[in-house]
Amino acid sequence: MVNEPTHAPLLSIVVPVYGVEAYLYQCLESIRADIPAGESDAVELIAVDDASPDGCGTMLRSYAAGRDGVRVVHLSSNVGLGLARNAGLDVATGRYVWFVDSDDWLPPGTIAAVLDRLREHQPDVLMLDHLRVHEDGRREADASSHLLRGVPGVVRMADQPQLLRVQHTAWNKVVRRAFLDELELRFFPGWYEDIPFSHPLLIGAEKISVLDRVCYLYRQGRQGAITSTRSGRHFDAFGQYERLMDWVRRRHPDDGDLHAELFQLMISHYLVVVGNDGRLHPHLRRAFFHRVAEHYRRYLPADGYPMPPGVTGLKHRLVGRGDWLAYSALRQAHRVAGRLRRPGPAGADGSTGSPSADDDPSRPATPASRSDAGHTAGEVTSERSGALAGGRLP
Repeated sequence: MVNEPTHAPLLSIVVPVYGVEAYLYQCLESIRADIPAGESDAVELIAVDDASPDGCGTMLRSYAAGRDGVRVVHLSSNVGLGLARNAGLDVATGRYVWFVDSDDWLPPGTIAAVLDRLREHQPDVLMLDHLRVHEDGRREADASSHLLRGVPGVVRMADQPQLLRVQHTAWNKVVRRAFLDELELRFFPGWYEDIPFSHPLLIGAEKISVLDRVCYLYRQGRQGAITSTRSGRHFDAFGQYERLMDWVRRRHPDDGDLHAELFQLMISHYLVVVGNDGRLHPHLRRAFFHRVAEHYRRYLPADGYPMPPGVTGLKHRLVGRGDWLAYSALRQAHRVAGRLRRPGPAGADGSTGSPSADDDPSRPATPASRSDAGHTAGEVTSERSGALAGGRLP
């Protein structure tokens, strides 16, 4: 570590770094160059070199040299995104902490807006909007961004339950450090590490503030990104949801509505993963589906849950029955229909260049198709009112 702070800042920004040599400088500069004049003492930047195999470690040493407020932690072995965030959190001194991924970046004016809102509302959690940025430069709103609109002042999740459906990542939330300690929250190893971290933040917060402004630019399509990598590690999602459900059962054992809402979100998220060719190789899909069905049986609320409408609701019912053959036939039919609607060059496995929204979590569902789809990497974006339109499944 270098450049130790002389006093506690208001905000610590933790940036875990691994294999992002081409994007690292843009990320760091979008933070440091955005700190307003006279506010340099209010922000510290902590970059965690997760034993990156490229030149990121050297870049970080050079970047931190002579720059006040920049600290670097070098890990001796690669531990993964969640534990690298923990390493940065362990040395953070700010009253608030914000986890920013090193292949993403902040738009101008973000830091000033965040600092102003933290001082004004002093929330437990500050929620931020973002845009998805594609390789061709195209920018688009996330399908869950509309859920952030019109949230007044400081609220609790009970007052604004739709906030639970905003994309459940760590990077769209700025969190009061003492609140993290109160909840005893840290990141777990493995993929999908945001699941048992982000939901408890909103469930436990007494004061949630929403900054209805684009404060984060989320890079899409980068080689090596989890959402575009075929791997058996997508099975890590099951362990992460088990941690979330265990946490909720311990802390909110009698909140049936909460259990039902999280159950619906969990199953819909699993359906995004199992239906996506970019995440699961075909030979893993059946085993993943049966793990989903096992979680369905294990966590199904006694009083049922909000059933999504349309094709998504039908998929939920097939999972509940454990009917792999019917699910796979439905998925294939839906994909054929998608090809007819959006013709594109077929891939080696028969997939097209224009996947439907429920097969591509990097694309938000259009208003016309939202009821049909799994949604985003967040992962589910239909409002509770829309889900309830389908009734409750006993």
